[in-house]
Amino acid sequence: MSRNHVRAAIAAAADTLAAAGIDTARTDAELLAAHAAGTERGRLLLLERIDPDFLDRFDRAIAQRAKRVPLQHITGTAPFGPVQLQVGPGVFIPRPETEAMLEWALAQELPERPIILDVCTGSGALAIALAAELPRARVIGVDDDPAALEYARRNAASTTVQLVHGDATDADLLPDLVGTVDLVVANPPYIPRGAVLDPEVSRHDPAHALFGGEDGMAVIGPIVRRAADWLKPGGRLAVEHDDTTSAACAAMMDGAFVEVNARRDLTGRPRFVTARRSGPTETGCGAGR
Repeated sequence: MSRNHVRAAIAAAADTLAAAGIDTARTDAELLAAHAAGTERGRLLLLERIDPDFLDRFDRAIAQRAKRVPLQHITGTAPFGPVQLQVGPGVFIPRPETEAMLEWALAQELPERPIILDVCTGSGALAIALAAELPRARVIGVDDDPAALEYARRNAASTTVQLVHGDATDADLLPDLVGTVDLVVANPPYIPRGAVLDPEVSRHDPAHALFGGEDGMAVIGPIVRRAADWLKPGGRLAVEHDDTTSAACAAMMDGAFVEVNARRDLTGRPRFVTARRSGPTETGCGAGR
């Protein structure tokens, strides 16, 4: 098959995906073509030879995507920061927007061997990316969903990340970590019940990983309270939230935390709130927000 045939197939596929309402039609078509050819997107048109069964595989993949099956479920992987993760039905697909929180975490001044806790770890995205960039850290990922943890175990198999089955809303979760943690990150279920979602999300991401009660705050509150126990004085916290609940999330951190800051992702949307665990002489009144 010639490169011109591949280009024509991609163009036709992009039209099909656009007609199905997919905003990233061209990008998805190119990524699925690379997947069907067993190569990377940037190398697809450089291949000297393409398997004669390529078109059949590509057409099947495009047919799935046109039905709004997530791209990542078709390829079986999702990139996140410096790592490539296995994903599929039963686990939340990590979003590029969460990489803003990863970048913030990596910019913090941490001890040489920090203890880092990723609450609601899902596929293990934040935990594994942090461990990849901070190899001397002790990184612990926590989730209460056995299906998600199975993906996380696969993704973390060649890393030092520790995985724990636990409920983020449990007031007694991980008591052995009280007062020892340097950084807590969390991407919990935070979508308000009844929100209108794209088909890729509503039909394929597990509801347990999406919805945080009526206002989206049901899991965030317990995480903030527990983080106040886990963190050392001066330890850092970052919690992702719905773009309608930034102020509510920041308000929850008043009291035990200082330097509370609402932060935006690369699209400019309110995405996560960060804070520092106050010390014994600090009032924790939200300074720096």
